[in-house]
Amino acid sequence: MGADNLDLETCLEEAKAFHGDLCAGIMLGTRMSILGLKSIGIDDPKGKDRKSIIVFAETDRCVTDAILVTTGCHPGKRTMKIFDYGKMAATFVNVKTGKAVRVFLKNRDGDKKMTREEIEKSPHSDAFVMGPAEELFNVVEVSVDLKPEDLPGKPLQIVTCSVCGERIMDKREVYRDGNILCKPCAEGRYYYTVVNPG
Repeated sequence: MGADNLDLETCLEEAKAFHGDLCAGIMLGTRMSILGLKSIGIDDPKGKDRKSIIVFAETDRCVTDAILVTTGCHPGKRTMKIFDYGKMAATFVNVKTGKAVRVFLKNRDGDKKMTREEIEKSPHSDAFVMGPAEELFNVVEVSVDLKPEDLPGKPLQIVTCSVCGERIMDKREVYRDGNILCKPCAEGRYYYTVVNPG
């Protein structure tokens, strides 16, 4: 990456190559990541600092691709957690120092509800998304309770759901009436099993 591992132009090019285009979400997510990383004292996220970061992304949109590419964090490495709150926000944690910041896009529309049609008619301009960081983002120091079962590495334990029989890693089980349940059996699934008539 060169002398500056968080060079905006280089980071934008890498995010564009990964995502497929340079949309407003990629630009904002890249800038958000650089701001978050620098705020927690990380300057080489894919090199010497790669084992020092965990990031919590709060959407499953373009911004998360930019965060992944800029920070080098991945869900599969357990260094990126995705909570789809539908927010243009992320929390960056330096696991060595414990310093954490939440970076989020400032609200410039008040409480105005916007439809898809209105959003499509008023796309973010490059001038807006490349404006001064202090006009775009809020940066708030936060505390994140990182539990051992949330950290990278091998699973701490594996148990079996008493309903579906599937295995559950990393203390994600639910205990109910003395039984071990996976979250889908305890709380409901996002999918339904299709039974094919024989």
